[in-house]
Amino acid sequence: MSVVTGEVGMPDATSAPPRRTSRGVGALARRWAPGAVGVVGVVALWWLAAVTVLAGTTMPTPVGVVQGFADDGVGFYVAHLSITLEEAARGFVVGNGLALLLASLVLLVPALERLIMQVAVISYCLPLVAITPILYIVIGPPPSGEPSGTAVVLAALSVFFTTVVGAVLGFRSADPASLDVVTVFGGGRWQQLVRVRLVAALPGIIGALQVAAPAALLGAILGEYIGGVDRGVGPALVNAGQSLNAERAWGIALVCALLAGAGYALFAVLARVVTPWSAGGSAADGGAS
Repeated sequence: MSVVTGEVGMPDATSAPPRRTSRGVGALARRWAPGAVGVVGVVALWWLAAVTVLAGTTMPTPVGVVQGFADDGVGFYVAHLSITLEEAARGFVVGNGLALLLASLVLLVPALERLIMQVAVISYCLPLVAITPILYIVIGPPPSGEPSGTAVVLAALSVFFTTVVGAVLGFRSADPASLDVVTVFGGGRWQQLVRVRLVAALPGIIGALQVAAPAALLGAILGEYIGGVDRGVGPALVNAGQSLNAERAWGIALVCALLAGAGYALFAVLARVVTPWSAGGSAADGGAS
């Protein structure tokens, strides 16, 4: 009797995993299929335009860009991108660190809110192209082979406003009841910030960092045009333009776009890991599958 009971009660271990796996693959396909179709469509239109209406111009075909990438070699891109990525990373850390510090001061010292927000708005309204020569005169050219201080400052300015606003709005989204609990137990504004407001602000902060990642790269590239560097994406693009090497220029631009997208995607994954409660429908769908 016990043998029969064991056979009847035994779960079907062979059919459940494939069903779950197929659901997971289907959900992943539905998520990425529109983007893949869009990329393929853009490349197809690019190719068609390059061989038809733009055939007499310097517009390269996708095959030409790939061939140019192969001719330049990975070493060419590593040598230039390593400098630019270092500048972008430094600016990202400095700009976002300063933004988070000032956003915290808004909560700790409310009297400073107007001043800090005015500084953030001014940094956003500054025309980066116009202030780049001024920054270069003040900072000066870097040593040969070293990152440009001008590019680092521009990368920091590119991310500052977004992070200040995202952090302040996130801090203010804290649950008033939770703040009252901290106050009842004798906690002040610092305890409220650390125990309640920081957790509430995490989705907004990570969202701001997600936008800041590609912005920092763009700011660093812009700073290299006048930053006096002998290596970097900026000088590589200038040299490609002067030599009318369209394939190289497009190759550099596409690689930079991929790196910027990778930075954006990295913080999107971080948001799902660190703040799963803010994923909304996506998290629900994943749980259901």
